[in-house]
Parts: sequence; C-alpha cells; structure tokens
Amino acid sequence: MSSPENRPLDPEPKPDDRVDHALRPKLLPDFIGQHQIKENLSILIEAARKRGEALDHVLFYGPPGLGKTTLAHILANEMGVNIKVTSGPAIERAGDLAAILTNLRAGDILFIDEIHRLGRVVEEVLYPGMEDFSLDIVIGKGPSARSIRLKLPRFTIVGATTRLALVTAPLRARFGAVYRLDYYDLEAIQAIATRAARMLDVPADEDGIKEISRRARGTPRVALRLLRRVRDYAQVRADGMVTREVASDALNLLAIDPLGLDDMDRRVLKAIIEKYRGGPVGLNTIGASISEEPDTIMDVVEPYLLQLGFLDRTPQGRVATQRAYEHLGFEYSEESQPKLW
Repeated sequence: MSSPENRPLDPEPKPDDRVDHALRPKLLPDFIGQHQIKENLSILIEAARKRGEALDHVLFYGPPGLGKTTLAHILANEMGVNIKVTSGPAIERAGDLAAILTNLRAGDILFIDEIHRLGRVVEEVLYPGMEDFSLDIVIGKGPSARSIRLKLPRFTIVGATTRLALVTAPLRARFGAVYRLDYYDLEAIQAIATRAARMLDVPADEDGIKEISRRARGTPRVALRLLRRVRDYAQVRADGMVTREVASDALNLLAIDPLGLDDMDRRVLKAIIEKYRGGPVGLNTIGASISEEPDTIMDVVEPYLLQLGFLDRTPQGRVATQRAYEHLGFEYSEESQPKLW
C-alpha cells in the first residue's frame, strides 16, 4: 500500500476530462461570464501581488459544471504559483492532509473539491493550517504522547462545493472570500461554445452553436459535452458541419429537449405529476419512485428545474408548477392541486 507522500492526488483523467482541461481558460481575462466574481477576483489577485503575499483562502460554491475548478487553476496561473488538486473524499485521514500540507511551498494553492465531504478529524487538522499556517502533530501514544507544532509556509486553500449548507460553520468562517457561481446566460454560453468549437476545429455556424447553447442548461460543462456529441453526429450522419438542423437532430436523439431537459429531469417531473398529483411529495419518495438517489436529484436535477420555475420547494415537499405541466403537455387545473396551507 502506498504511503500518503507517494499517493497521487488525482486519479488518471478520462479522455473527456483531458479535453475539458485543454479547453479551460488559463487567465482571468479569458474567462467568460461571472462578471462580478471576475472583478472581485482581479482585485484580490492584484492586492496580493502588490503586498507580495499569498492569496487569502477562497471558497467557491454553486451547481456543478459552472467553473469552480477552472477558477482555482486561473488563480494559480495569475499568481504564478503551483496548484495541487485533491477532493474531500480523497483525504481519508489526518495524516494524508498533513503529508499534503507539508509539501506545499510559499504561495502555493491547494484546491479541495467537494470540500463539504471532509471528515471531521481532517477538518480539525486543517483549522490551524488555514489560520496560523501551522500543523499540530501528536507523537507517541498514551502518557508519553507529546504534541509538536510545525510551521508551514503561507499557502492558499481554494475550496469548491455544490452544497454550501454542508460546509461546517467553523470551516466556512476561515475563508476570507466566498463566491457563489450562478448559471450563465445564453450569450455567455454561446461565447464559450464558439471558443471551444474553434479550439476543437469543429466547423459550426452561428445557428448551430446557438441551438447547442439553448439546450446547455446555462452550464459550460454541459455545453462542451453537447458540442462534442453534436460533432460526432455531424461527422457520422451529416457532412461534418454543425448547423441548426444537425444540432437539433443530434440533441433530439440524445433526448435533450429545447429547454435542455434530459430524461432524468422529465422522469422527476412526470413522477410528481402523474404519481402524486403534482405534489407536494418528499425527495426520498421521488427518488424511490424513479430508482434514483435523492442526493442526485437534489444536486443535479433540482437546481435547473428551480431555475426554470418548473419546481417549487415547500415545507411539505416538492411541487410541480403550472409551467412544468404545460411544458410536458399535461393539463393543469387549480382545483386538482392540493392546498399547501
């Protein structure tokens, strides 16, 4: 079994992950969208440069695929420092975190994805590291045990989470800058897809890019994934050119509708409407009825449905709105809806 020092921080990336990494912007001016966050980060970076200090600890939160990991790498590039990448579930023991922290150099960035999944014991080791840049190590056991405090160089923790509420209050309080990433507007997604098509050498017209962007759920990661699948379809079923018609046919084949809803989204909405008369219904009940994990529904499906106004969260459970009925072709009547008070 490998020691923590020799254990890789990241698994071998999959082909699509490598493509996504190559498409990521390297510097802040190249990052598209999230204008307020960009402006705040530019001030943070410039101030740290002028003082010759490491960046303050930064926490990004929001739905998956909006650019939290990309921004972490941009911070490292802008500051001209190294970045080490890991995730909350990967740091199983306090010793693993201690090995990572002691290998950091001054100014380095440690990016912890899904930071809300850090274990409580690991968090306790992280607190003095973030506040005092020191590491408390206990040597020995029993009456002969003694504590040693090691000084660490000033480094930066960049955390990312899709579930801010699950980040403990003491950990959240130790981040000097906390930013929420929101879904992107259509214009920003089109710019991202156009840039990616150019870098991937995918021939595409404006209407083809717009059709992909409309169905990308306001999420860059989804836009890049759909672009690759439409490219495949264009090469096999068309002349290689991504037009509006080609993009529409390819995305319809993937069961992605004009608003970007996929099969799982529709299954959730149909379960609420057909099986539970539109709700309210609990998340666990929905998950059991469609054989999906409640956490998957909460993290992956719900945010976009809430953004579209297709779903309401109430104290009694989830409720499908009139918009959801109309989009799926169900008849909506006020009389059939249960009272929520």
